[in-house]
Amino acid sequence: MQNLLHNLNPEQLAAVTLPAQHALILAGAGSGKTRVLTTRIAWLIQTQQVSPPGILAVTFTNKAAKEMLTRLSAMLPINTRGMWIGTFHGLCNRLLRTHHRDAALPQTFQILDSQDQLSVIKRLLKANNIDDEKFPPKTVMYFINNAKDQGLRAKDVEAYDAHERKLVELYQLYDDQCQREGVVDFAELLLRTYELLSRNQPLREHYQARFRHILVDEFQDTNNLQYNWLKLLAGHGSRDGGALFAVGDDDQSIYAFRGANVGNMSAFEHEFQVKNLIKLEQNYRSHGHILDSANVLIANNSKRLGKNLRTDAGHGEQVRVYEASSDLQEAQWIIEEAKSLIAEGASRSEIAILYRSNAQSRVIEHALFSAAIPYHVYGGQRYFQRAEVKHAIAYLQLMDNPHNDSAFLRVVNFPTRGIGMRSIEQLQAASEQYGISLYASVPYVAGKAGSSLAGFVKLIEGVRFETQQLSLPEMVRVVLEASTLLQHYQNEKEGADRIENLEQMVSAATQFVSEEGFGQAAPAHLGPAAQAQSGMPVVNQDGIEILDADAPLPAVMSPLSAFLSHASLEAGDNQAQAGQDALQMMTVHSAKGLEFDNVFITGLEEGLFPHESSSKEDNGVEEERRLMYVAITRARKRLYMSFSQTRMLHGQTRYNMKSRFFDELPEESLKWLSPKVQANWFGNRKSAWDDAPRTVASLGSDNAIAQKIAQKSPGGGGGWRIGESVSHAKFGEGVIVNIEGGGGNARAQINFGQHGMKVLDLGIAKLERLGR
Repeated sequence: MQNLLHNLNPEQLAAVTLPAQHALILAGAGSGKTRVLTTRIAWLIQTQQVSPPGILAVTFTNKAAKEMLTRLSAMLPINTRGMWIGTFHGLCNRLLRTHHRDAALPQTFQILDSQDQLSVIKRLLKANNIDDEKFPPKTVMYFINNAKDQGLRAKDVEAYDAHERKLVELYQLYDDQCQREGVVDFAELLLRTYELLSRNQPLREHYQARFRHILVDEFQDTNNLQYNWLKLLAGHGSRDGGALFAVGDDDQSIYAFRGANVGNMSAFEHEFQVKNLIKLEQNYRSHGHILDSANVLIANNSKRLGKNLRTDAGHGEQVRVYEASSDLQEAQWIIEEAKSLIAEGASRSEIAILYRSNAQSRVIEHALFSAAIPYHVYGGQRYFQRAEVKHAIAYLQLMDNPHNDSAFLRVVNFPTRGIGMRSIEQLQAASEQYGISLYASVPYVAGKAGSSLAGFVKLIEGVRFETQQLSLPEMVRVVLEASTLLQHYQNEKEGADRIENLEQMVSAATQFVSEEGFGQAAPAHLGPAAQAQSGMPVVNQDGIEILDADAPLPAVMSPLSAFLSHASLEAGDNQAQAGQDALQMMTVHSAKGLEFDNVFITGLEEGLFPHESSSKEDNGVEEERRLMYVAITRARKRLYMSFSQTRMLHGQTRYNMKSRFFDELPEESLKWLSPKVQANWFGNRKSAWDDAPRTVASLGSDNAIAQKIAQKSPGGGGGWRIGESVSHAKFGEGVIVNIEGGGGNARAQINFGQHGMKVLDLGIAKLERLGR
């Protein structure tokens, strides 16, 4: 036991060795939260407070789950294969596979990733003659997923107008279609599991008794449904529930747009009457000036649970701040600084360039390309999301479940086999008439269309028969050949890469069956006889599986079904791994959970970071501030911040004010690499918000820019004034906060409230003065 605990600091030790009670661990950035979680599990097992199957550990990424399992294997001589450590979606998938009958699902139900889900919705709209301009498929998908994340079925959603009532109707039609096809989307995995546990008391009590310790990583990122799911399993409101050990950082809650509710942390503390609240404030990542910047910045947020990061690594170097005249100059500065770091011996992969919006990356990418510096855009398209791979997956899905209409439609005419849209329409009409899948409807289509479709069915049935005794890797190889996918891409001009991706799937299948313990020779299909021999669940009179309290759950999936689930879950995972030694480029959202020796935070301008949309949302600026906090705490040794006076975005030049966040950073931690102009009209926010209205001429003593404006501006009261109220035909009422230029070239930056900051040419803007 001493070996497990000897390198922990006092706060970590206290968290790891807490009694079996509910606990909230506030884990600051770089404070070793993964170590605490993993060591907590190992300590509970080593001290025999619980056996491995009695632990449920929930993470948000497959990468985090695998890292925990790897560390556990190194700490203790235990087999981690049967442990319930995984993502919310992965664990729900596992539970639904075990209790698919209770959940009203086929055993071979398949998971729709976001692209598949969108395809299902497009089919639904077309089948019901819905105008996709009035009801865009992505809007419908967002509505459905948002409702599910709130734990609401269509019948539970309140509709306030005809448009919303139609969306609710489409939600119900979508649910019916998915049920008929035997498919579930990501949100459905959680909602179906929650509903199953809610209504099935014996099943709920079984799992509450089994999981005596529930540990949750990144608790601040949970949405309402995930929190309610955890409350069910932890037995909230009952005396027999397990201990819920929640680890998170409310200062790093940046996924409100995905439904994450930072308030779940406070709700957990209150609802579970948490007596054990421990703050992990010792940072093992960053130097002092970086942490001071993060601490002072985030202190401006309200309703924090509160903590202050500290380090023993010393102050380190100050945060470097650069003001560029244009985004091109900003990009060039980044290139030069990166070259200097590389010349000093820094690895390219330890240099990260962060931006708030993807649109910012183009100029930087062009500069990197011109400088012949290799770079990697983190979070790009992953393997299982590539088109050719998704085609192959669709064929495999039909091997497993021929009634999956999404898979059927993806490949029924790919590669081309003479099945056009007219044939598909006839097939869909038959499917709707008889209420069966497209695959089952083929015999009801006559003529040439029927013959062509029958040929496709014959292909699928032939491959299913040929592969029924083959292992998963062998099945994949046969499917790639029989489907003619490989042959198809051989005829393409740039098909070599696609063929390599397809052939890599055989390797992926080989690695998968090895890692999951199926065995290389295990048949990919799991027929009735194989199920009986594989230890399928034995249930009691209530339909609840009879399990030894300490035994791992039996496998209920064939290698093929498991592989397809793995592919869908992997494609939906929002984390990615960078490869070669190259500069890392990413949005700040993508950077969460990562760390680098050298970090550039670019585009720190009002309207960009914080984003202009934040002013229209409740607590929007606080979310942006948390995002900035995340960006700052990615840096270990050196942190760079930059902003630009002008920036080309969406084909238009924007004139910018520096971000308000600079006003919230400690001056002693900053090192300005360019002259700091105290009253620069587009850099200093103080004059915009704190000063009384002044004429341009009265500011002549502030700096040379103001003197030039005063010389060129009309005399008397005819000139525009900073602080003056104006009205615009499109943007409404606003206040002039800055002015640049003079005469016919004068421009004003105007705060139009809900419409945000706008830069207008005073010669053509047709502004109307108010209050005169």
